[in-house]
Amino acid sequence: MTEDATSRPEAAFVLMLVQATSWVAAALSALPFVLGGEVFMPALSAVTFGLAALAIGLAIGLVQRRRGARRWALVLELLCLAGGLAQQVLPIGANHGPVALLVNLALPAAVVVLLARGITPQPAR
Repeated sequence: MTEDATSRPEAAFVLMLVQATSWVAAALSALPFVLGGEVFMPALSAVTFGLAALAIGLAIGLVQRRRGARRWALVLELLCLAGGLAQQVLPIGANHGPVALLVNLALPAAVVVLLARGITPQPAR
């Protein structure tokens, strides 16, 4: 089955949009703390909004089957998966509930599985 005949990029698109939506919610939830005097929260919120925008851009690139979108989406999701694993393993006070497990581990792992399937070296021409 060729890459054009599979629906894996569309499934990864949906999952990446769900992930970006959770990042937007996290960025919005950081903003009220600015009123309480937390001086680093605007920067943290801006970086999170930027990460969500990057994920949306990569998701659109996956659906359009742009050349580097698959590779960069894999890099992003592997970094998210590594960060989620670090949050679960390191004693930093992170949330260990079912929502955190789904958003931080299961969602990036599912996107990695969708995008990494069928990666074979291209023969030299």
